[in-house]
Amino acid sequence: MGVQRASLHHALLLLVVCVLCWALSSRCAEGQSQTGQLSVDATPQNARKIPDKMFGIFFEEINHAGAGGLWAELVSNRGFEAGGPNTPSNIDPWLIIGDESSIIVGTDRTSCFERNPVALRMQVLCNSKRTNACPSGGVGVYNPGYWGMNIEKGKVYKVSLHIKSSDTLSLTVSLTSSDGLQKLAAHTITGSKKTFAKWTKIEFHLKSSQNNTNSRLQLTTSKSGVVWLDQVSVMPLETYMGHGFRKDLASMLANLKPQFLKFPGGNYAMGNYLRNAFRWSETVGPWEERPGHFNDAWGYWTDDGLGFFEFLQLAEDLGASPVWVVNDGASQNEEVSTATIASLVKDVVNGIEFARGEPNTTWGSIRAAMGHPKPFKLDYVSIGNQECWMLYYRGNYQKFYSAIKAANPDINIISSCDRSTISPSNPADLYDVHVYTPSSSNMFSRTSMFDNTPRGTPKAIVSEYAVTGNDAGKGTLVAALAEAAFLIGLERNSDAVEMASCAPLFVNDNDRRWNPDAIVFNSWQHYGCPNYWMLHFFKESSGATLHPTTIQISNYDQLAASAITWQNAKDKSAYLRIKVVNFGNKGVNLSISVAGLATGVKKSGSKQTVLTSSSPLDENSFEQPEKVAPVGSPLSNTGQQMGVWVNPYSLSSFDLQLLESSKQHDSI
Repeated sequence: MGVQRASLHHALLLLVVCVLCWALSSRCAEGQSQTGQLSVDATPQNARKIPDKMFGIFFEEINHAGAGGLWAELVSNRGFEAGGPNTPSNIDPWLIIGDESSIIVGTDRTSCFERNPVALRMQVLCNSKRTNACPSGGVGVYNPGYWGMNIEKGKVYKVSLHIKSSDTLSLTVSLTSSDGLQKLAAHTITGSKKTFAKWTKIEFHLKSSQNNTNSRLQLTTSKSGVVWLDQVSVMPLETYMGHGFRKDLASMLANLKPQFLKFPGGNYAMGNYLRNAFRWSETVGPWEERPGHFNDAWGYWTDDGLGFFEFLQLAEDLGASPVWVVNDGASQNEEVSTATIASLVKDVVNGIEFARGEPNTTWGSIRAAMGHPKPFKLDYVSIGNQECWMLYYRGNYQKFYSAIKAANPDINIISSCDRSTISPSNPADLYDVHVYTPSSSNMFSRTSMFDNTPRGTPKAIVSEYAVTGNDAGKGTLVAALAEAAFLIGLERNSDAVEMASCAPLFVNDNDRRWNPDAIVFNSWQHYGCPNYWMLHFFKESSGATLHPTTIQISNYDQLAASAITWQNAKDKSAYLRIKVVNFGNKGVNLSISVAGLATGVKKSGSKQTVLTSSSPLDENSFEQPEKVAPVGSPLSNTGQQMGVWVNPYSLSSFDLQLLESSKQHDSI
């Protein structure tokens, strides 16, 4: 027995040694730690203010980001226009309840709306009598929304629709499960033949008795006759700030504290063909009167509920400056010549009047009628989307520039041409830059992209940037770290770069047209990708004070760092924030030295936040929405001389709370 016990102890000892050897070999494989020095020059004379609108967001209608996403409308193809103007037409995704012996469904051009004339026509052949009885529950149509409607127990939904009938009406509107068997809420509309002889708008509320994340809207009847339907809408009563935006998604934007909102997109604004470009004037006014259009750049229909007015409203709700990307007469496949561009120029000037004009102006009065008499603060207009290479762009640009400045001299105009083309004869307030890289390492190398850019005006707006190569996946940690290093480079060069935003912002998981994206969602869930969480490290940078930093480390060029001082808006506390990206596989013992602070560092109140994971290729998902997410903790032993550990493949911020100038004796 004693020999057996000794053998057991020997075996256990051998196992422990093997585990330790494996751990050490893994550490060696990843790379041993490094030692480095980070110096921060906090002297006032070397400090520089970062632009107030440095970091914002760029929204493009791609991946069903708006239709079926940020815009909270639950009904897809609510006006039956998606199938085109020729009738009968495709009514997708609407489907029929009942067979051809009981109901015939099609479209015709009898709508009461001039700009969207198509309506749904239901000819009900069955009735409530035994001789030709309708199926139990009636016949009609249903709409599954955008891959299922998320209906929540106790929540209220506003239903709106237009109806016309050839006879007395009894139409039940209900929210049900995807198979129609579970009824969540219902309301029956009744009326005489006279009541619905002409188009009539009906509105009411439905309160759900149950939860169902894959619901549908049903409209059913057991009365024979012909019923016409148009502009059928279901909206949650509770939306972000009451303005129609899906609350959870808009809140994710608000949490980034964006200083500008660029909209409505790039290719979406252009269209593959001009007939499908975003036309601002067709997206304002009552939503029932908006014709909608086919988003041919990304392959789906949008009812334009999320229109020009709504984008301006969203910017205002987020406390962000709107940046309007206007169609400059170019699409992916067409171009309007400078000789015939005048009408499009006038259209843009009218759009600016809609946003900024007083309520007594022609277009300002339309905005006021929509419930916003006070002008929006539209200060930025971007002429096109990287079309400088096209034949007529420069000539057309000058037409837009002159007309906009003549009516609104204070507006900042953004050119799609690079800085080298800007001159007194081809002026611009800003020039647009897009940075897409085929790998994370390539993006990391762009940290110095603007180091040698001439200072002075015009400055750049980097309105689109992203890692799009294989190691970006659907949103990996390593791609987010590369983008963080790039943004640190933009901070450092913020005397040459005025604004920056990533792209794309949203993706509906059911319609991925582009990877990666910052925010992923479906009808009822959402999560931020690592690059979304990375942006939180920069949300205090706009308007902050930048301090020069210097990194000294031998044989390791995988670090990027910046330092800012910023003030907490809530308690007015001041902080020195030091951000460090470690893009490599070696941990770093980093000694930080801060010189020239006007005040000391408090003994308590400082914190560190780290974004990292077990693998650089880790991603978030609906199952693990925060697998890669920032982790905060108190930071002890803080001072103007301090040591910190920087993990491999990580983004770290060290927020040192500063003393008020009168309390420097408490500093360390």
